Amino acid sequence: MEFNILEICLLSALAICFLIHLYYVLGVHLKLAQYRIQELPSSNGKPISIIICARNERENLEKYLPSIFEQDYPNFEVVVVNDRSWDGTADFLEELEKIHANLKVVHVREGEKFIAGKKFAVTMGIKAASHDWLVFTDADCEPATKNWLTAMQLPADNKVEILLGYSPYFKKRSLLNALIRFETFFTAVNYLSFALKGMPYMGVGRNMAYKKSLFFKSKGFAAHMHIPSGDDDLFVNANATPSNTMIQIHKDAHVWSEPKTSFLAYLRQKKRHVGAGSFYKTKHKFILSAQITVQFFFYALTITLACFPSTHFIAVGAFLLSLVVRCFVYPKLLKRLNYGSLSWWFPILDIILMFFLVLNALLSVFVKKVHWK
Repeated sequence: MEFNILEICLLSALAICFLIHLYYVLGVHLKLAQYRIQELPSSNGKPISIIICARNERENLEKYLPSIFEQDYPNFEVVVVNDRSWDGTADFLEELEKIHANLKVVHVREGEKFIAGKKFAVTMGIKAASHDWLVFTDADCEPATKNWLTAMQLPADNKVEILLGYSPYFKKRSLLNALIRFETFFTAVNYLSFALKGMPYMGVGRNMAYKKSLFFKSKGFAAHMHIPSGDDDLFVNANATPSNTMIQIHKDAHVWSEPKTSFLAYLRQKKRHVGAGSFYKTKHKFILSAQITVQFFFYALTITLACFPSTHFIAVGAFLLSLVVRCFVYPKLLKRLNYGSLSWWFPILDIILMFFLVLNALLSVFVKKVHWK
């Protein structure tokens, strides 16, 4: 069978995209699928400070804060930063302080001299923390078990200064929820796999930990305080190294979170994340941009070549081979990361997510201003 010049160029491009695509699946993500999850260690008793920032989160605090205090760990405090709330959060926390001796409340009040945004609230919480090992989560989050703190305690390896956890979203009955959970899965597989590969580039503030001494040694958020987002991923991107970073994905260490319920709210959230991503290290931006770009062109070229009679079977064959390879890796990861119900839908969700990420990136170019609540 002979191909014309256009078909040869398109097939060559498809082959390149296919090989690069395989690298991310088999060279990076397979590492997480093969990662051996260790049994939870016994509590080492070293003190922990949990940092939670809350802005108008009374309802969520009432619902989820009890699960924080119920942690089966001998020595921890809970630092809640009330960031200019007007929904009764301050009153609720004041009453809670009378019940829990290990609760410490920090108030950021309107009119005070401060830099607006979550980073200032996080900084105030870190300053108020009594202990060096800091574990972070959000007001709308619930640990999977009472062993969460034991799993997120300071590792035995003295070199470790950052511990990256995992935080899935609660399941709801909607296509948007399926997309949110799949995007969370894809993001987690990426940052956890690259961390295992010796290239940690981000973490999520819903479930991560690091040393207070590292925060102040690296001058906290000073390098990117002007950016509304990035209190979690930009800090990790700037300070994580292959030797000082570990991951923790034991099921007892997961922290469940409430997902967005409207597409616009989710779009705003992802726009903040894209904004922070533009300040990653150059090598990380290149690797992540190449990943999305290659995946986009792989699908685009597959569809285009499937329309030519002479290349139809090659395009379909490339797609099916890609699907078989991914079926070897992703269903196991979906189950491991508490999203097993999405296993049968991942090929469709993968395509939807790819187009959503492209749309979000384009919107981020034209809409610049973002806020934290």
